[in-house]
Amino acid sequence: MIEAVAAGLLGLLIGSFLNVCIYRLPRDLTVWAPARSFCPACERGIAWYDNLPVFSYLWLRGRCRQCGERIPARYLLTEVLCGVMFFVSAWFWGWSLQAGKMMMFSAINLTLFFSDLEERILPDEFTLGGALAGLVWAYFVALPMGLTMLFLPLDTPARWISVAEGGFAAGLAYGSFRLLGWSYERFRGREGLGMGDMKMVAMFGAFLGLMSMLEAILIGSVLGSVLGLAFIKLRREDSAQYELPFGSFLAVGAVAAAWLEALR
Repeated sequence: MIEAVAAGLLGLLIGSFLNVCIYRLPRDLTVWAPARSFCPACERGIAWYDNLPVFSYLWLRGRCRQCGERIPARYLLTEVLCGVMFFVSAWFWGWSLQAGKMMMFSAINLTLFFSDLEERILPDEFTLGGALAGLVWAYFVALPMGLTMLFLPLDTPARWISVAEGGFAAGLAYGSFRLLGWSYERFRGREGLGMGDMKMVAMFGAFLGLMSMLEAILIGSVLGSVLGLAFIKLRREDSAQYELPFGSFLAVGAVAAAWLEALR
């Protein structure tokens, strides 16, 4: 229990940093300078005591102390969700490599979820960077054995089979989405899948392996079709022109698939 609580508190801190990434990276701003967070409305620096995860937002009632403008609820939601996911990961696996991998994967997808939802951008730092991180994790936390092992020498160490499995799944996901996007654009005359989506599913493959990657895409696609179309109908948007944040639905599917695989 102590480990889970400590992980949850760490998640709140990480969530605060993710908010910086969600705001700055789509705007091509560095997350390191200025080092202090600033109000998105008046752009004045926020004092440390007004930047405590969750507590400061609630204490200030979701408003900037200096200009009084409302701060989006997404800041609070990101911190809470990250804290919960870290808590649950540590609750199941303690302070272990499996828990660390799940925490990182959850944090990456949480960032991509809100980034795509707000700005329709999936930053390379979390898609390509996440794919690289996934391959590193595959060395330490074995992926389920798949087709890759059939094409490797019999004496290949299990760790490297796992890395190869992640690389194969990442390449297959990227290539399939690239082909699908090209075909859609060819026949419909407009872009259907962005490069960000293609890099994102490659990250899924690196972290999850082939079967769970396919499961993540399936769950995300179903959610996007059902909830996305329902949203378009309720808002009375033009379905042919409205840009659906497909990456947000994929992010939900990825976290769901990761937990389904971990709990099997």
